[in-house]
Amino acid sequence: MESFERNISMENFTTTVMKDFFTLDDFNLSGNTVLLRVDINSPINPITSRILNDTRMKRVLSTLNDLRHSKVVVLAHQSRPGKADFTTMKPHAKRMSYLLGKRVQYVDGLWNTKAIEAIESMSDGDVVLLENVRFYAEEVIMKGQPLEKQSNTLFVRTLAPLFDYFIQDAFAAAHRSMPSMVGFSQLLPTIAGRVMEREITMLNRLLHSSEKPKIAILGGLKVDDSIEITGHFLSNKIMDKILTTGAVANIFLLAKGVEIGEGSLEVISKEVEDLDSEIEKAGTLLKKYKKKILTPSDVALNMEGKRIGMPIEKLPSKHPIFDIGLDTLVEYSAQIKKAKTAVLNGPPGVFEINDFSIGTREIFLSLANSEAFTVIGGGHTVAAAEELGIKDRFDHVSTGGGALISYLCGETLPAIKELKESYKKYCK
Repeated sequence: MESFERNISMENFTTTVMKDFFTLDDFNLSGNTVLLRVDINSPINPITSRILNDTRMKRVLSTLNDLRHSKVVVLAHQSRPGKADFTTMKPHAKRMSYLLGKRVQYVDGLWNTKAIEAIESMSDGDVVLLENVRFYAEEVIMKGQPLEKQSNTLFVRTLAPLFDYFIQDAFAAAHRSMPSMVGFSQLLPTIAGRVMEREITMLNRLLHSSEKPKIAILGGLKVDDSIEITGHFLSNKIMDKILTTGAVANIFLLAKGVEIGEGSLEVISKEVEDLDSEIEKAGTLLKKYKKKILTPSDVALNMEGKRIGMPIEKLPSKHPIFDIGLDTLVEYSAQIKKAKTAVLNGPPGVFEINDFSIGTREIFLSLANSEAFTVIGGGHTVAAAEELGIKDRFDHVSTGGGALISYLCGETLPAIKELKESYKKYCK
């Protein structure tokens, strides 16, 4: 290993690194055999195996194009055991071939003889996509185990000697401690791919920006995540104000003593595991940061399919809240217009129904038209931006769901930790 480390630090390392992790710009990878971990987990029709959305594959193209003179072996997963869309990577290879404009060879194995022979017979410029890593017991069983055990799996020990570098580009799975995510980092120099590099760079810019006011718009149904983010943002003075919408706003309204009504309570109770606990947490935050957490002044109720606006003072109602009201929309839009840095996670309303998409549409458009540095993330958030045709108007659209939440909450993501450990190990 010592001679290998000298080779890395003295011959292939081409620039002075200013970050605390390696990027593709730091090495000349032409002619090298690289193992590339990506997250191209995609919506799939379980009956036809047709990929319904290839956004994540398109994101990886920048990394693959930069590796066009290398031998690239791709590791990826699709769904997880027990799910209807848990399937092979064959459709992904077909779609990636189309997007990349050249053949991506699918191999229905991971470390068997067929996979090893395919890797050893590669030429520069070839791309091979191995089988779904979650088909194999070690990937699932070893989740969360100590790093040494993950590096010592048969899967990792068999594949690692075949490669010169490990490229980590699966930000959306960066919060998962699994052999394919962290096992190779102990054995190979680990480099951030373009997706990973952009995520870290843009999210760090969001978190550490001195451009104020800084606001977070939190909505959707993932209440526990949003309450945790609210606490982290405000206690660490990362954000100046939190604008609450959706079920998140309902929790804070309940914490204020507002009776939102049985219709809305029924919806929230199905989505929030420990409702009383979340209300209590929200109440604690309101006592400490009352002026920094904004809640709706009015809402839109779903009365047998019709949108009916109602001030908060006139609640409760037996009809469920499906959107923020127009007065709230005006107030929040004014906050967005003043902002210099903004993050949005979770749509303000049930945007899938036209009459209740007003809040989502107008908040998203206000953000897209603002002069602020803007970041959006989360599956439903990105879907709404795509539906509105404005996804490209935000400064950064995160590929992460759980990984994004963890990063925004200041948690250590295993895959990113190993990127930094690899930098310290090889940058000597």
